[in-house]
Amino acid sequence: MLTILGFAMIATFLVLIMTRKMSPIAALVLIPALFCVAVGQGARLGDYVLDGVGKLAPTAAMLMFAIVYFGVMIDVGLFDPVVRGILRFCKADPMRVVVGTAVLAAIVSLDGDGSTTFMITVSAMYPLYKRLGMSLVVMTGVAATANGVMNTLPWGGPTARAATALGLDAADVFVPMIPALGAGLLCVLLLAYVLGRRERARVGRLALGGVPAPQAASVLVEAGDGGGGNKGGGGDTAAGAAAGEPRDEDAFTVLDPHRETLRPRLYWFNAGLTAALIAAMITELLPIPVLFLLGAALALTVNFPRMADQKARLAAHADNVLNVTGMVFAAAVFTGVLSGTGMVAHMADWLVGAVPGGMGPHMALVTGVLSLPLTYFMSNDGFYFGVLPVLAEAGAAHGVPPVEIARASLVGQALHMSSPLVPAVYVLVGMARVEFGDHTRFTVKWAALTSLVVLGAGILVGIL
Repeated sequence: MLTILGFAMIATFLVLIMTRKMSPIAALVLIPALFCVAVGQGARLGDYVLDGVGKLAPTAAMLMFAIVYFGVMIDVGLFDPVVRGILRFCKADPMRVVVGTAVLAAIVSLDGDGSTTFMITVSAMYPLYKRLGMSLVVMTGVAATANGVMNTLPWGGPTARAATALGLDAADVFVPMIPALGAGLLCVLLLAYVLGRRERARVGRLALGGVPAPQAASVLVEAGDGGGGNKGGGGDTAAGAAAGEPRDEDAFTVLDPHRETLRPRLYWFNAGLTAALIAAMITELLPIPVLFLLGAALALTVNFPRMADQKARLAAHADNVLNVTGMVFAAAVFTGVLSGTGMVAHMADWLVGAVPGGMGPHMALVTGVLSLPLTYFMSNDGFYFGVLPVLAEAGAAHGVPPVEIARASLVGQALHMSSPLVPAVYVLVGMARVEFGDHTRFTVKWAALTSLVVLGAGILVGIL
């Protein structure tokens, strides 16, 4: 019964948010609360919620101060050279814009943190998508899928969890996976090219505000907000205006070379601070929330010594902080009920038990296939510490080495990054002003395809 109710709860949640019958925050809170009562454990709802909040509180704190930190870095111009380089490559061509999105997301993903990747990628690419009238779900879908592939880096989380759960060396798990992950990244770039061609066919190579397309990229780089003559240019859509989305000239301030928050004299200090922060995260010098808290405080103090300026920067990023952390704590209700009632354990046992006995010698393949739905509907902790040992035990009974099971378990990460249980995805859709349901409908099929490419490549090179 708990298995059925668990799947029913997840299905209800997905249907409601994808059909826009409920907002994600409301659905994350109310749906699990109702199902908790339905399984006869309503009296323990408070315990489950507090347990979920306790587990996700460090994540919420990390996101809060990461948003502030990278928001300040964007304000002071740290990422302007990267943005300009990508925009020069894009040349106002929708195909190049989408490919540039994939490349930027993949490069920034090297820091191992999805939230950071999405903040930088959206801040850099959102204005260009708006100016050209391109689909924002293409941006979120490509960025999430690229980050999902790169999320398998040893310091990204899943690889370390898989190695820890099975008592393996992370290098033994990850290094042989590089060719398969390379195939997955190539799939993302090919996907970006195809989607970019589709966007080009839909909107054309649009000039920006009457500027010929070949010159548009230089206008974007050199003119910042495009000048007063670009208001209401080709990138604005009636739907966007009706929805009350930001005007293009407002959105494009990320590249405005005259914005008051720029700190060119402190560029190398900020670059060094960011490099040190990323190095500290990789080496696990301190817990990530603590690192971002210290980093945000230091960045604010050095770049904006005046108290009024610090308050202004905090206020400027308050909307993103509130939206994202609110979503995380709402997700804590969902995960707390799913785990506390025992639904997730029963769902995992049912899925493992549904594997035919004849598939035992092929448990690596089975694990790779199961990693798609399981990492989408479960947290990484739940999958890697709860389900993976069971799959490894089943594989060992048929002579399948645990290291192959561990590698196969990483296959579903491209899809996992768009799961409603991943806090970083709310940073992505929130900053891009995209409905989570729209992002899900668009992204799931492409992310699943990318995961299957990784699985197929792993089989072909003999590591699974």
